[in-house]
Amino acid sequence: MTIAPDISTLSTTHPPTDVDEATLLEMYRYMLLARALDERMWLLNRSGKAPFVISCQGHEAAQVGAAFALQRGKDFTLPYYRGLGTVLVMGMTPREVMLAIFARAADPSSGGRQMPAHYGHRKHKIITQSSPVGTQIAHAAGVGLAEKIRGSDAVAWVSFGEGTSSQGDFHEGINLAAVHKLPVIFQCENNDYAISVPMSQQMAVKSVADRGPAYGIPGIKVDGTDVLASYNVTHTAVERARAGEGPTLIEAHCVRLTPHSSDDNDRTYRPADELKSLRTHDPVVLFRDYLREHSVLDDAIDQQLRAGVKHDVDDATTFAEQSPLPSPSTLLKHVYAE
Repeated sequence: MTIAPDISTLSTTHPPTDVDEATLLEMYRYMLLARALDERMWLLNRSGKAPFVISCQGHEAAQVGAAFALQRGKDFTLPYYRGLGTVLVMGMTPREVMLAIFARAADPSSGGRQMPAHYGHRKHKIITQSSPVGTQIAHAAGVGLAEKIRGSDAVAWVSFGEGTSSQGDFHEGINLAAVHKLPVIFQCENNDYAISVPMSQQMAVKSVADRGPAYGIPGIKVDGTDVLASYNVTHTAVERARAGEGPTLIEAHCVRLTPHSSDDNDRTYRPADELKSLRTHDPVVLFRDYLREHSVLDDAIDQQLRAGVKHDVDDATTFAEQSPLPSPSTLLKHVYAE
């Protein structure tokens, strides 16, 4: 059982043996896509077209790396509100993401009824969360229990912030999964702030991963700005889960490159030098430099990928903005028994 090993021991200098160059570039493309969609959402918010944005910027490596270790179409994901990178890899399209931003009728998450970033997609086994944080953790344990009863080896993967690990849902969900050895992977994406509250005021332990052994399961700490390190630890956790060895708690240490949400001003509680230093830990830049260093990426390929991503984001924005709104006649649908 591992208790919060030093991050440097989990970072990689070489790609895993089962990840070829094409897959490395696909990982990079998904990180670029998540970043570009996120940046477009902020522009839409500031122009009055999107009511609310909660950003994944700085979390892309933890999310994309973990999702690539899962099996699309088989495994369940229960992402939290920053999970844009996760849901893109698992099958949501940029158009579907933008339909939610514009609250359009064809939004697969809620039909335009829920706030943006409450991701859900039945076809891709993406289960939406509630606005009160942490509810998806108990749901993930329930999904894991159901899959175990069915005799399936599917895995339930759930994400949340470090502030949510102070909620009762975290402790109840992880305890149930541990007792029954359920195939659940708990990913805490720790960006050091629960909105404006620093981690030191959230918990007395130095690491969320330290809480894993208290429930009798491994607690692994990983550099969440390293997509390959995130892939490696999740891959190991998936193998444990499929083998019937139970859940794993992963703490991916990320950076939050934006305010908590579009309604937040983090300059009121984050020191200026801290805000300035964040960009030196940008996971998209770090992975780009890694791929260049290993001769996987050059200027031509990078420009081609970025052009494709820009086209996808432009297309999704136009498509969603022109899509119909929900009909007022459906206002009470899914509210009362029909």
